[in-house]
Amino acid sequence: MSRKLVECVPNFSEGRDRQKVDAIAAAIQGVPGAIVLDMEMDADHNRSVITFVAPPETVMDAALAAASKAAELIDLTTHQGVHPRIGATDVIPFVPLEGVTLEECVQIAGKTAAELWKRLRIPAYLYEAAAKRQDRVNLENIRRGQFEGLREEVRTNPDRAPDLGDPELHPTAGATVVGARKFLIAYNINLGTADVEIAKRLAKGIRHSTGGFRHVKAMGVPLESRGLAQVSMNLTDFEATPVHRVFECVRSEAERFGVPVVGSEIIGLIPKKALEMTADFYLRVENFQPSMVLENRVAQEMSKKSGLSEFLDALSAATPTPGGGSASAAAGAMAAALGAMVARLSKLDSSHFEEDRAFLAEAVQRDADAYSAVVTAYKKPKDERGPFVEEAMKGATQVPLEVLERTRALSQRLEQLAASSPSKFGSDVTTARALAEAAQKGARANVEINLPYLPEGDYRSAVEAVLLAS
Repeated sequence: MSRKLVECVPNFSEGRDRQKVDAIAAAIQGVPGAIVLDMEMDADHNRSVITFVAPPETVMDAALAAASKAAELIDLTTHQGVHPRIGATDVIPFVPLEGVTLEECVQIAGKTAAELWKRLRIPAYLYEAAAKRQDRVNLENIRRGQFEGLREEVRTNPDRAPDLGDPELHPTAGATVVGARKFLIAYNINLGTADVEIAKRLAKGIRHSTGGFRHVKAMGVPLESRGLAQVSMNLTDFEATPVHRVFECVRSEAERFGVPVVGSEIIGLIPKKALEMTADFYLRVENFQPSMVLENRVAQEMSKKSGLSEFLDALSAATPTPGGGSASAAAGAMAAALGAMVARLSKLDSSHFEEDRAFLAEAVQRDADAYSAVVTAYKKPKDERGPFVEEAMKGATQVPLEVLERTRALSQRLEQLAASSPSKFGSDVTTARALAEAAQKGARANVEINLPYLPEGDYRSAVEAVLLAS
């Protein structure tokens, strides 16, 4: 039932026109399965960062839809901002989030780069884990000279040629850097001075390429709109080089120049663990564990229960279990849950509905397990499978039989609830009764399809009696 999700964090060379950035985000949202989680705009950088997630089979389409819209709306020949850039869609990183490996993201990056050139005639460079050359692992090497410099150099210097596409940038959209990487934190620290030279000196002291912290990329930039200077950073491994360590270093070094830190900002999203590490550092909590965080503990306990989306994913998969029997039990559980809700709101006894819900919810997995046992029994050698198949078929019949009897009684209780609850809950009770009826029909169908495979005897006779009574 596990999901597969890729995070994509494209950067666009537009941070001042909200309508344009909204249009790019809408292009992403228009792709099935893509969900925009965050959108950040910075006027001084004249840059925006959109964070979205999507399944691996559609994440490329969402990224290409965004790049196409950006090429339509952004003209780099008139673009100005303090952040280095070579493209309207400047960077497209793919990050393994859930059920996906970094290598799979490398493959997605390569296909995306090829499609950028094929569909949009935008040349592409590959970086980080997707890089084809060692000198292109680091983004800053590819972006050297920015759009204006690269536009001229790429025509005459084969060493600057793109990985995909002709050695000629798109006239207005430039080129795009595509890659695969681990989670990155875009983190900026704002200084209480307009002197950008101080920010640049601090950035030089902390970035790895000039002898600073490993996993830190940094530069000093002016924030003219606020009259401040900023140390702008990418933290590529927050567990090895934590956010708080970088912050403390910048703060203490800034004090040497008589400059205070007036704030910091996170661009995009940040892993919860990074904040937990920071809290542990500053609060000095002894024996700190993530499970001490209330929300973490709730999530931990809730994860023990199957979520609806996970159940639906499993139900739609090309596997025989879970199937109709499990779906029938799930429909009955929902009917009971609605009954409990209406009973509570009507100040009536809800205990029977709660008992039904617990029983039917458990039956969802029991039915899947029972059918799996049948499959296992039939895999045994022919001369051995007889008694195993007989026992397995009884189990596969017993669960839907119990669901049938339970939901039949549930339907009667719901009928009584309809008569005793206020009319404003009429739609809820109607829905519950329809779900209970569907559960009965589905469970009955499962029993009937198994009946011919049951041997003659007391058990089969008992099952036939239940069917006649219902």
